[in-house]
Amino acid sequence: MEQDRLERHGIGSGTLRAVISVQGAELQSLRDGSGEEWLWQAGPAWPRHAPVLFPIVGRLPGDTLRHAGGTSRMTQHGFARDRRFTWLALTETACALRLTEDAETLAAYPFPFTLDVAFAVAESALACTVTVANTGEAPLPFSVGAHPAFAWPLPRGGAREEHGVTFLPDAAVPPGTLRDSLPVRRLSNGLLDRAEVLPLRQGRLRLEDELFRKDALVMTRLPAHALRYDGPGGAMLEMVWEGYEDFGLWSKPGAEFLCLEPWAGHASPLGWDGEFAGKPGVILLEPGRARRFHWTVTLRPAA
Repeated sequence: MEQDRLERHGIGSGTLRAVISVQGAELQSLRDGSGEEWLWQAGPAWPRHAPVLFPIVGRLPGDTLRHAGGTSRMTQHGFARDRRFTWLALTETACALRLTEDAETLAAYPFPFTLDVAFAVAESALACTVTVANTGEAPLPFSVGAHPAFAWPLPRGGAREEHGVTFLPDAAVPPGTLRDSLPVRRLSNGLLDRAEVLPLRQGRLRLEDELFRKDALVMTRLPAHALRYDGPGGAMLEMVWEGYEDFGLWSKPGAEFLCLEPWAGHASPLGWDGEFAGKPGVILLEPGRARRFHWTVTLRPAA
């Protein structure tokens, strides 16, 4: 079928156009109504755009997954980003893709599963819904995450060094949360290490290369499910998410991208090396059940 051979599909509204690849179910382009590109275009600094992270987020010790007395190799962020999905639906404004287990995945991750990734556009917003289903007879341990890399600086956003991110606290948290400080965890050889507190100015984290010289900023159990990423030129990107309780913020010094990453799970803590099902941050999904995760970005171009 022609659909089975399709490598990429574009969806759009009058003010936004996105392109999704069947390889990894990866978002590869996100343009506003004037044609400006808001997504990192996989340059030499990093060869990806927006990979889907599954069945792990981050790294396991020694890239080794331990289950029922056996071990298998599982590299950083899992295998979904490197697998070819199957198209489920294709329209002018939406598409959906699916990945299921096969002999290769079962050798590394001995669990049946279905991973669906759906994209839809409406006006200036792109929504992504990820659904993980347990099609096996035992609990399914997994983590899942988004990893979209956006332009830094934003299109017509002004000076790169004047960009910032503001996390918008959930209504249920105490007043003043995330106003003056941001608790983060650092990584050591890809594993979750020491805690650190970053200063905020009226809730805003000013972006600078120095933040990322020691890899990503990891926020576990972040008390926010929305953020604003903006520059002095007036351009702004708003992101909201559901189902994800952790978050990663990452770039490389000097690179012109910023990854805004809602996660359900995180890298293994330094010193932990147990059964995968008992890993901190892992979700256990009962047989026959499914779980949904959702994120949306809205583009606010400069006037």
